[in-house]
Amino acid sequence: MCLQQDRGRKTRQLDSLMPSLSDLCERGRMTWTAQEEGWTGRPEEVLDALATDGFHECQRDLPASPHGWRPADGAWEGVNPHTKSVASVAWRLRLVPEPPTVFIEIDGDTITSPARNPVDH
Repeated sequence: MCLQQDRGRKTRQLDSLMPSLSDLCERGRMTWTAQEEGWTGRPEEVLDALATDGFHECQRDLPASPHGWRPADGAWEGVNPHTKSVASVAWRLRLVPEPPTVFIEIDGDTITSPARNPVDH
């Protein structure tokens, strides 16, 4: 698992434990935006990828983002019953045609960027 510290919050890169999320990134369906410290993409595709990765929905459309640290226009939380991991997703809608900004956390770690390809090292 790739962990690093970022301004006091724990962050994690996409890794082999999240193959469907990594696939979205590889296909350009979600991209990391450092300026907003979030992902640009379609929330429903992120939620579908998490479901494929084994997460089952517990809550949807909360009035605020997970842990209350970002404003959100939607939120979702799910649990992977096999790993006992908890995923939280919040998104902020923007003016059309801009895609929403999506914020993803797994077990309280913010998913911040794609994992590096081991071949690139």
